[in-house]
Amino acid sequence: MIDVAALVGIPVGVLALLVLASFAAGWIDSIVGGGGLIQLPALLIGLPSDTSVPMVSGTNKVPSAFGTAMAAVTYARSVAVSLRQVLPLIAGAAAGSGIGAQLTHLLAREQFTPIVLAAVVVVGVYTWRRPQLGLAAIDKHVGTAALWRLAAIGLAVGLWDGFIGPGTGSFFLIALVGVMGYEFLTATTLAKMANLTTNIAAIAVFAASGQIWWAVALPMAVANLTGGWLGSRTAVRNGNAFVRKVFLVVVAALAVKLAADIVQQWW
Repeated sequence: MIDVAALVGIPVGVLALLVLASFAAGWIDSIVGGGGLIQLPALLIGLPSDTSVPMVSGTNKVPSAFGTAMAAVTYARSVAVSLRQVLPLIAGAAAGSGIGAQLTHLLAREQFTPIVLAAVVVVGVYTWRRPQLGLAAIDKHVGTAALWRLAAIGLAVGLWDGFIGPGTGSFFLIALVGVMGYEFLTATTLAKMANLTTNIAAIAVFAASGQIWWAVALPMAVANLTGGWLGSRTAVRNGNAFVRKVFLVVVAALAVKLAADIVQQWW
């Protein structure tokens, strides 16, 4: 009989919970982004306490990439986007993510939660105070101005994804809705393509330095992919208003969870 715990390196029960968390993260991430705010804390709790930040981040990227790829394909089949929107966004995202992944060696694990909490609160309040945001498209920028802004969004959010990670899909979504004026489904489709790019770029960096726990990452990847497929189909079927509601609920719940973690850490 195969000793799964010895093969994977963590108890089977812990691996099962990580797989479940990855499925939930894939479902949420495919709709509004922010799935990493479930998946990354789960890894921080489930993996041994001496696991390095690059190893945690690298392991987190693999299931995220699988789920995001499935969501991107599902959205692209139903929501039309142009190469003029996609190319500058993903070019900036790839560059930012590669740079950010190199910076993870500068960040201690206990610094993750406060940074992520601050970002989540800002994004949530911004969306909540603008009830019509993302329900209809308003082209704020066209031509060269639009291309440069898309590239800048890709670079900035890609840097965050490679460096920290959680909330990347949400940040892409809110930037594309708030800065570019896209409605939620178009913004989500573009966000998935950009997020897939940042994940692949970061995985390349982490894999090259041996910072991925493959025995944990691959089972989580299957779960995240399944969640991403179900979530994206749900979002396309229910439209922009549904996506906005899920986004606000997820952001509020995660803010409470992260705040509680910080209080517990200080206590």
